[in-house]
Amino acid sequence: MMELMDLRRILSLVDHTMLSVDAVWEDIKLLCDEGIQYGTASVCLPQSYVKAAVEYVNGKIPICTVVGFPNGYPTTAVKCFEADDAIKNGADEIDMVINVGWLKDKKYNLVLEEIKAIKNICGEKILKVIVEAGLLSQEEKIAICGIISDSGADYIKTSTGFHKGGATKEDVALFAKYVKPHVKIKAAGGISSFSDAEEFIRLGVSRIGSSKLIKTIKEMEKRSS
Repeated sequence: MMELMDLRRILSLVDHTMLSVDAVWEDIKLLCDEGIQYGTASVCLPQSYVKAAVEYVNGKIPICTVVGFPNGYPTTAVKCFEADDAIKNGADEIDMVINVGWLKDKKYNLVLEEIKAIKNICGEKILKVIVEAGLLSQEEKIAICGIISDSGADYIKTSTGFHKGGATKEDVALFAKYVKPHVKIKAAGGISSFSDAEEFIRLGVSRIGSSKLIKTIKEMEKRSS
């Protein structure tokens, strides 16, 4: 078993996530309780629970939610409304999904302007941009690194976890090479072990999106007690 301090450091970079379509309020409360108990970076949850979660945690942990999730193809106006509503309800962080079709059509300016519009709504609050890397070619991955670097967004994020392919070390290494230094990297999708999370962090990741690491540490604690 890893040293507790090592686990705590990893957990401090985790967005503890519950985005299942059948999530109920009891699930969200548990997510928040676990995030607070284990000192995660945030809890990431559906928009419809943001206001209640903000009131429930009472400032003890940042609340993150998603925009254009999971497919990314709503219009920019719809995504902006979602982001504005989430911020008004108290969200501290927004994870938005790009329009993958626009990127593949090389409509780079549309992708850039959409991200900039949502960042303008977020203001000083954190915006992470989900690129769904498993659906992209090498050329498209490099292109989106440049777009996000110019957008004002805070993070590039590998994936939603709802489509083919999750976080890969190859994609993280590519992002680290091609995004500008002010853009941080979030790895998400399929990260269930602390050893994997630790490796992603060594590659330059500043956030880990995971719905499983807290369950893993609870099982570890149960076995060691």
